Amino acid sequence: MTAGTNPVTAGTNWAAFNTAGTNWAAFVTDELSDWERIRRYAVPRRMIELATARRAAGDWRGACTAANIDVAFDVHAVAREHGAQVAERLSTDLLHLAPDLLRWHLPRALNGRTTLGPGLALVLADYDEPGEGGPGAGGPGAGGPGAARPGPAVLQVLTPIGVDGHQRLVLRFGDTGADEQRANPDARTTLDWTSARARWDVRRTGELLAACGGDGRAPFFQADGTPLTAAELPSAAPGPGDATALTEWVALLHQRGDLAAAFDVLGFDLPPSADGTPAEPPHELWGLLRKANLAVVAREAARLADLKGADSVQATFARRRRLIFETGSGTRRPRVRPLSGGPPHRDWPALADHHCARLPDLELLRAGRITPERLHPLVRAALFPGRPAAEGPVGPPGPEAPRSVRVRCQGRGWHEMRFRGGTLTMPHTDEERERELALLAFGGALSGCFGAHRAWTSGRGRLPKALLAQRRELFQRAQHGDTAGVLWLLDAGVDPSVRNGRRQTLLHLLHLVDHEELLPRLLKAGLGLEDLDHRACTPLHSAVGSRGSPALVRALLAAGARIDAVDDNGASINNMIHAFRRKDLDFLKERIDREHPGIGVEDWDYYDVDWEDDQE
Repeated sequence: MTAGTNPVTAGTNWAAFNTAGTNWAAFVTDELSDWERIRRYAVPRRMIELATARRAAGDWRGACTAANIDVAFDVHAVAREHGAQVAERLSTDLLHLAPDLLRWHLPRALNGRTTLGPGLALVLADYDEPGEGGPGAGGPGAGGPGAARPGPAVLQVLTPIGVDGHQRLVLRFGDTGADEQRANPDARTTLDWTSARARWDVRRTGELLAACGGDGRAPFFQADGTPLTAAELPSAAPGPGDATALTEWVALLHQRGDLAAAFDVLGFDLPPSADGTPAEPPHELWGLLRKANLAVVAREAARLADLKGADSVQATFARRRRLIFETGSGTRRPRVRPLSGGPPHRDWPALADHHCARLPDLELLRAGRITPERLHPLVRAALFPGRPAAEGPVGPPGPEAPRSVRVRCQGRGWHEMRFRGGTLTMPHTDEERERELALLAFGGALSGCFGAHRAWTSGRGRLPKALLAQRRELFQRAQHGDTAGVLWLLDAGVDPSVRNGRRQTLLHLLHLVDHEELLPRLLKAGLGLEDLDHRACTPLHSAVGSRGSPALVRALLAAGARIDAVDDNGASINNMIHAFRRKDLDFLKERIDREHPGIGVEDWDYYDVDWEDDQE
């Protein structure tokens, strides 16, 4: 590298970057399929309605319960430790907390999954800020000279540790876990959502429109939610004062692959290489930028730089891949440059993650995958202030009644399979069924109706697309704790003996739903407590390894679950209790030690904490 060469920009060909030709349709395809399922299943309409009713009644704890959020603090304890002013401000925020809306907006794992982004601590409010009534403001609990300073006064929500499994959240007050993060790289990642009140505070939901780059209407839409035609979109840079048109024009330039022009409109230059020619940024960064709302990112970066008096602001789009926004000086305009690798710069303020990506709801609407009536009601109202009141309910759709499925039966033409009374039926006689089972016993393969039925009940083999969709409907609702939706489908006749792609039955997934309602029903339907999944784990194995509640474990034991089962690695239930540090299951550990001493694998540690996934 020659003297004076910038190690960040050297060898970067921005010309190739700008002519890469972004394919917006490809962006729609690669992640919006996930988001479409997330919006359908992750926050059921019944959850929204129950949480809204409890919040309207002033019962914030009840609203959290309805939204599957556990509250891990007591406001009176907060008052004792941090003072009455902090407790009062916290109480006011809690009364305006929409926990269902918070769940709606939380980061997701994606990559084929609909589950929450794992291991996150999102700080919703910081009551330690100067002048905000934090501990420094005095009052009871603030302490006098020489008194120990209380811990951080922050309200935060924690997502589950595993990428799969239960989707319960924890609302916590106190330490952000920064010390834990420094000591343990695998600890939670803390995200600053103190500027994201539009995503959880009902007093501020209207700000979501501006957060998307809109002013009076959402980009690419009329105020009533009608999509703009191509003729109605800007064909040149708009004049000052039209924030929505600016967002649209920058997005159109971005989609065409002309990043230089897009950033130029926003007032930023791209850096040249050492010889003055355009430079090419890393290909990975281009992929990340495809998902960014550049107008919002640039606006918020400039605002943050002005607020902090900083000459540079960093925006992270993925692990260790960032854009650096540099303020101008003298005759030099502000510029933006990529930076890959290394930890965040301590002296540069960081843009909050929620400013760095497009709102998936608007992308789904632009792609025609959903309608405004499928949005969370508060999101619909914020994005489309001019939309008339809906004639029916607003929110994600409920479960669909199972339909008959046409299956090509070898040598017999097309047959209809349908759910009737909790059984997947097919138009075949008992004699035909016995003949097919005999063929299977001698190593033959089942096809047609019999193959589809076996795939449904075993999790092995291929299902017709229509049956696969109905299996997905059931297991996705279980994945997201929609007990009412699961029960509705069973009442509608869906066969509960179904297994997913990991050969798990609904009994293996009881930790995701209300087991008190489902366990008796599933046992009555004939599901077995010793049914094995793809790892030879029983439902009790799954309850222990997937952090099911002690109440669920006791219910399985009361129903007759065996405690001497081992999986395909020879691991016992006690091995899992130890590996997952299940101190709350000491009662089970003591019983296994007493009745089956030495069972399992010595010095065993579990190799994978992810027990469930979206395989359907």
